[in-house]
Amino acid sequence: MDTYKVRVATGNFLLAGTFSSISITLVGTHEESDKKSLDNWGKDFNPEAVEEFKLCCGCWLGDIILVRLHKEPYSFYPTDNWYCSFVEVISPQGQTYRFPCYQWVEGYRTLELREGQMICNDADSPLLLEQRQAELKHRRECYRWKEFAPGLPRCLDVDNIIDLDSNSTYSLTKSTNFLLRGVTAKVELRLKGFLSCTDSWVKLDDINKVFCFNKTLITEYVQVHWREDTFFGYQFLNGVHPVVIRRGTELPCNFPVMPAMVASFLGESTSLQDELEKGNIFLADYKILEGVPANTINGYQQYIAAPLCLLHLQPSGELVPIAIQLSQCPGPDSPIFLPSDSEWDWILAKTWVRYADVLVHEAVSHLLLTHLINEAFVLATLRQLPMCHPLFKLLLPHTRYTLHINRLKALSLVPSQSMGSGIEGTKVLMAKGMSCLSYASLCFPDDIEERGVDCIPNYYYRDDGLKIWLAIERSVTPVLHPAGFPSSLQSIPELIKYLTMWIYCCSARHAALNNGQYELGAWMPNFPGSMRNPPPQAKGTTSLENYLDTIPEVNSTSIAIYTLWVLCCEPGDSRSLGTYPDEHFIEEEPKQLIAAFQGRLAQISQEIQERNKSLPIPYRYLDPHHIENSTSI
Repeated sequence: MDTYKVRVATGNFLLAGTFSSISITLVGTHEESDKKSLDNWGKDFNPEAVEEFKLCCGCWLGDIILVRLHKEPYSFYPTDNWYCSFVEVISPQGQTYRFPCYQWVEGYRTLELREGQMICNDADSPLLLEQRQAELKHRRECYRWKEFAPGLPRCLDVDNIIDLDSNSTYSLTKSTNFLLRGVTAKVELRLKGFLSCTDSWVKLDDINKVFCFNKTLITEYVQVHWREDTFFGYQFLNGVHPVVIRRGTELPCNFPVMPAMVASFLGESTSLQDELEKGNIFLADYKILEGVPANTINGYQQYIAAPLCLLHLQPSGELVPIAIQLSQCPGPDSPIFLPSDSEWDWILAKTWVRYADVLVHEAVSHLLLTHLINEAFVLATLRQLPMCHPLFKLLLPHTRYTLHINRLKALSLVPSQSMGSGIEGTKVLMAKGMSCLSYASLCFPDDIEERGVDCIPNYYYRDDGLKIWLAIERSVTPVLHPAGFPSSLQSIPELIKYLTMWIYCCSARHAALNNGQYELGAWMPNFPGSMRNPPPQAKGTTSLENYLDTIPEVNSTSIAIYTLWVLCCEPGDSRSLGTYPDEHFIEEEPKQLIAAFQGRLAQISQEIQERNKSLPIPYRYLDPHHIENSTSI
């Protein structure tokens, strides 16, 4: 009689345990055991418990390649869910086999787990091939595709959070914190009367009353410096949308900036042509906004423009705007605004550019190119890769909570009462963004090179991003090569680049585009979500009163800031980049690679924190400590 020891670990969080009956079947290369109930004296399978059971078999089973966990009703207890972390089997000869699980077992079912070695060759085992096919069939039934909107990536065929399976939903801690943050913020706004007020702001300083207790050093800095040209230019480099500007080698034909117009802003002994040739002229072009339908808010039509903004890199290293045109069609009704114009003409022109930037940021760069694109990657991973596959183990931590937050984002990212594009306009804008999407634009080093921004000084988004990209790439490379992974693309290096791109997009890119929204957007004139008057068609027509009647009114301002506050602040239960508490890799070599990756990220974090000490505005959105492993908020 051979005796096997079986150790079963339950998750270390609230409600992870079960009252159900748990049984196990061991499947070896020679024989298969009988189904054995896992039952010690007292309550088993409590949260955080690692419990040991003995299983007697009539013969040696061979190498254990598979275990079956049977979750069945027990007595009068109702159906519940159980979070199993792993199963370990120790043979009579002392050989240990580990079966990673790290998932919820819902209802009553049988779950088959394979031994955790990175080898994924089923050719010699019909049983393992059958298990692999059954696993993928089950996953494809759970995670079905549907069309989100024409021209956009497909998404999960689930509309409500309550229809998600337990492995895709927020933990109780995260859900509770998220709900409390939203409720308390909304109660505060209602008590102040902001949500019901449809009037214009009487004065700019009144905007400060929205969430006046939720200030940071950066929100206060923005309120003081938002009118300055240097801060306006700074945000193209290190704001929440640092992916727009391109180096200009010549001016677009529809942006007729004459050299004499900007000569006084370029400095002595130079010209516009000289600065173009030196690579000191940059362009922000929002042509994508042409034809996007505008929303109606509080019964009033909103307006959308497609501006062009010319920026100059000064000898001091600061990037400043030198010309703005608020449409793609030059002419008498589309003047080119300059820093030498009247104060409010120039401020309003810059605000229109900021507004255009907000629309493109939220719809294209943020919602489409992080949330929706990442959801497609998540579904492909869950539907196509079995648990035993090294790529599944590599990518699974970067899928955490994405399906949950995307169900929330689909409903709340574009509030109809605060965004000038509205839901329908946002879908149009995303479809336009999808039609011009390139693979290179998602690959960080390629995007930097293609936009010609590799030499701009003080571009911390670029500097930090390149370090993180390289760290991810170095962590991905060794996982694939020793595993003998097939060249499913053209080559292994291309696959490494593809996986690096996805991991970077769902972690670092999302952090850069998301985490600073409240800090830079709490002062609404710097981050307007709508505009209530059309762009000015002549100079000299703007005053402070006119400006206040153009930017969002009180209630839409409050809704926008509320949305940023709720959706941009991590509500707990977070896992920063490189944090892998679930041990899907059981071999020593992958564990060493993970440790090396974590060490490099810690070094990058230390370098960023040291640099930030001397900056007036610390750039910490790509500090690895502030980057989530996945798109989870």
